[in-house]
Amino acid sequence: MILWLGKEIHDLMTQHSIDNPQFYLTSPQSCPYLDDKQERKIFTYLVGKDADHLNNLLSAGGFRRSQTIAYRPACEDCKACRSVRILLPFFNFSRNQKKILNKNRDIIRVIKPAVATSEQYDLFNRYLCYRHRDGGMVSMTMGDYKAMIEETHIDTIIIEYRLRDADSGITGTSRGKLVGVALTDRLDDANSMVYSFFDPVLDRRSLGTFIILDHVRDGIASGLSHLYLGYWIEGSAKMSYKTRFKPLEILSGGGWTRLD
Repeated sequence: MILWLGKEIHDLMTQHSIDNPQFYLTSPQSCPYLDDKQERKIFTYLVGKDADHLNNLLSAGGFRRSQTIAYRPACEDCKACRSVRILLPFFNFSRNQKKILNKNRDIIRVIKPAVATSEQYDLFNRYLCYRHRDGGMVSMTMGDYKAMIEETHIDTIIIEYRLRDADSGITGTSRGKLVGVALTDRLDDANSMVYSFFDPVLDRRSLGTFIILDHVRDGIASGLSHLYLGYWIEGSAKMSYKTRFKPLEILSGGGWTRLD
């Protein structure tokens, strides 16, 4: 879930001191996931030398990042949005998940600084037009995309997924076709998937699932504790895929608990 920053939030950024974390509440807006619901968010800024530390604390408290904003749902009459994370030390790849990894064994992951490129934007545009043509992000320009990727004060990387080419075995990288991109925050003991997109015509590869599994595989190899997936929304078909990655922890009033 990406928070598309409106004029209301940008105005606050120019009017208030950001030396210390202050929290603000957005006005009600139509919920993009549940019909007949209104959404509100509480948010603060992730800027300055303490941005990484604050992001770690807020992530554990159910916040998500969008550019220099950390936000969490604060809806008055709905608690459907629940922060979820994969418990990496106990993750077991299912038979189907292993098949997806094997199917995409010709894909190379290339880790890069959080810098936007026109190649990424072209793929991003195709993905939105094919998968989310009715969503608010479909009108994003290259400038908007650049802001989404590059406006960060924390440890953020871009992972490009490219088809293996003839040079891959020599240099360990690839200049092959770009088929997927993930914007990922690196926390102290976890990773957080901020946003990912992929080539929408390669349905047989299950690239959305593959990108998450690749993060799981890398997190396990790195000895991380969790992979944050954002919000699972009970009753929303768009978010149901997240429950396929188990063991999954969900944040409730009593803290993080296993979702069976």
